[in-house]
Amino acid sequence: MNEQLKNMTLALLDAGCGQDAIEKAGRLLENGQNKELIHLLRLCRCGLIEDLHAAQRRVDRLDYLIRQAENHS
Repeated sequence: MNEQLKNMTLALLDAGCGQDAIEKAGRLLENGQNKELIHLLRLCRCGLIEDLHAAQRRVDRLDYLIRQAENHS
């Protein structure tokens, strides 16, 4: 495995990307399919943003419950 592929694989693992996406990204990188690789990386990023927004909604709900509990004490 070349250094660039190794670094990308580690970065994708660290970012929480799935094994399928990591393997596909590796194939795209090795084949020089940069446009397709960028598209795949953007899809992975969008998934992470959706997860972030879902987590923010959960935090907002907890904040609401905390405020409600503080107002009733």
